[in-house]
Amino acid sequence: MSEIEQSKKTRGADEEENTILVFHDEDSIEDMYLTFGVSGEEYGIGISYVTEVVGIQRIMEVPDVPHFIKGVINLRGKVIPVMDVRLRFNMEAVEYNERTVIIVLDINNVLVGLVVDYVSEVLEIPAADVEKPAQLKGTHNENSVIRGYGKRDEQVVMLLNIERLVSDHDIDLGCIVKENQQNK
Repeated sequence: MSEIEQSKKTRGADEEENTILVFHDEDSIEDMYLTFGVSGEEYGIGISYVTEVVGIQRIMEVPDVPHFIKGVINLRGKVIPVMDVRLRFNMEAVEYNERTVIIVLDINNVLVGLVVDYVSEVLEIPAADVEKPAQLKGTHNENSVIRGYGKRDEQVVMLLNIERLVSDHDIDLGCIVKENQQNK
């Protein structure tokens, strides 16, 4: 089981307290998912992509990007593009609050942040408990960002294909980082 280290850290001049979760790679994390909420629904992403979870912080806007790309953050000297999952799913925008967090992911050596309403927990969902999305015309297809539905007791979690989520719509988040670094 993956070790999760949780620590509280005080940041910035406003002395706002943020929670940081740090995940360490171990042998058996394939069936582990970090679950989070967006608009009252539970989603999960493979824990192997997650590097940390940080509280909401200043997001610098970047021009000429899709509306769901909120901009970039400077996380300990690393410039990371940030996507608002709520907007990516064409849901109504809401103001960020104390539960809003940024999940920082490492996708093929590119760091990406996802803004979500809140983080729930880390669940182990074996492959046998994951159902493939229904093949309904016009809904789920081979390009769907939904990888499957994970079942755990009475709970169902939509498991995301994170690589598709950040590469769909002709998004190249790695280019956003490079362009932003060149403009400094």
